[in-house]
Amino acid sequence: MKSALRKRVVARRRAVARVHGLAAAEAVADKVVAALGPQIAGKIVAGYWPMGDELDPRPLLATLDNALALPVVVGDAMQFRTWRLGETLEPGAHGTQHPAAGRNVVPDVVIAPLVAFDRRGRRLGRGGGYYDRAIARLRAHGRPLVIGIAFDAQEVDAVPVAPTDQHLDWIVTETRAIKAP
Repeated sequence: MKSALRKRVVARRRAVARVHGLAAAEAVADKVVAALGPQIAGKIVAGYWPMGDELDPRPLLATLDNALALPVVVGDAMQFRTWRLGETLEPGAHGTQHPAAGRNVVPDVVIAPLVAFDRRGRRLGRGGGYYDRAIARLRAHGRPLVIGIAFDAQEVDAVPVAPTDQHLDWIVTETRAIKAP
């Protein structure tokens, strides 16, 4: 079920990203700052380096006056390493890019990529479970704010969930910011 949904939504995402990618990324940056700016001010924000046609978080990260981090996959776990825009990245597991240097940090805010989302804050990722495990670990030691960013076209009626799936606190698209229940 998740696999078929992934294929369907990835095709929609690809089509939208080709036409509206940069404009949507800039609109998402504006919407995150407008909806959550004061709530995330001064906090450590973990973004991600976009893969393929994922919504690009770099316009958002460039607008923030925060300490930034990017994920690093180590074995079956994901950690977050300090990073600044323009710093060197190196290839990581599964086609990712991560900071070549930096120290591990515990982020207060996690900007999460996704394949699909629903209005209840459920997120469908690529299927490896890295974000779910990392968010669960972080939540066991205090609740980070988890913001999924996506194109409107990635919304579905219901994301199928497993007991290990972690929910989003907010979903921000090019047209709206949705606080999950």
